[in-house]
Amino acid sequence: MVSEALFVMIHVGQKVGHQRNLEHGMTTRSWGFPRKQDWYGRRVPDFAVLVTGAAPRVQPEEWKAKSARMVLCKVQVGVYEGTAPHWPDEVVEERVIYPYRLGLEPLAVLDDASLGPGGPLSAEASEAARRSGTQQGVGYLVAMDPQPLLDAAGIDTHWAADHDVPLAATPGVTIEQLEGRNSPQRGRRGAGRQMDPAKRKAVELYAEEKAVTHYEHPDRGWTAHKVGKPYDLRLEQPGLERRVEVKGTTGAPTSVELTVNEVFHARDTRHTVDLFIVSDIRVTKANGTYHCSGGDVLLLEDWQPAEDDLRPTRYQYLVPQPAAAPTPNN
Repeated sequence: MVSEALFVMIHVGQKVGHQRNLEHGMTTRSWGFPRKQDWYGRRVPDFAVLVTGAAPRVQPEEWKAKSARMVLCKVQVGVYEGTAPHWPDEVVEERVIYPYRLGLEPLAVLDDASLGPGGPLSAEASEAARRSGTQQGVGYLVAMDPQPLLDAAGIDTHWAADHDVPLAATPGVTIEQLEGRNSPQRGRRGAGRQMDPAKRKAVELYAEEKAVTHYEHPDRGWTAHKVGKPYDLRLEQPGLERRVEVKGTTGAPTSVELTVNEVFHARDTRHTVDLFIVSDIRVTKANGTYHCSGGDVLLLEDWQPAEDDLRPTRYQYLVPQPAAAPTPNN
């Protein structure tokens, strides 16, 4: 059985701006390239590996003697052309610098991984990462057995047999794992969340309004009522009801955060639930207020999240209590 998978190898520079883009990209599940390559639109890689922490402008033998941080991602959305500024440097310059974008799901971080024969990359993949660094970080495709990378990341799956990596089997990536000496200094939060609560709220409300407009279109004929929890919208037609979970993101529609109640509600067979996702939302700020526009809609009707597609990101810990002191005898 064929055990190879298609990888896009990407080098990320060590300057603060590059590292800020890396954190933002992993937070919003996306990555972008500055110029077009011939494989865009023709091939969709299975995985992406973002390599950072090793200077690429060296001879191949010197490169192979180095180690680097590798962020292993699953490619969920093939290359598409973005039309709105998304990464921090794009927002500052108010223009699109990286128009060719991938939707990624970060699976794991490998720290201090060898770029040479003893590491998890094939020789071709390692060289592709080095070449990417000499060409403004464009992505280079290589075919490689992913099992060494999966094993090194502690992901318990057998690629040759399954040709899939369940999200539930992966540890995921947090912003803390990406920190380095050139990381931007600011407050930290786990990957997958907008950093600014006001911005996050604006995106959520915009996505919700877009969902209302979609369902209340005369061709669909629903009346939408905003609920909030454990779902966002209740749709009504004479004798019919449907419920909707709405999610918005400035990145690609690769994964969304769900609460336990949202999962339980979607799986409740007494209800019919849709998942309405608005991705690639453009956000601008004027006079201290965020404004949203654009966005692409992905609608999953009759939605029930499968266990393999869920990754626990938080734990509730029961704190051990000290033993009660013995009651003194009177």
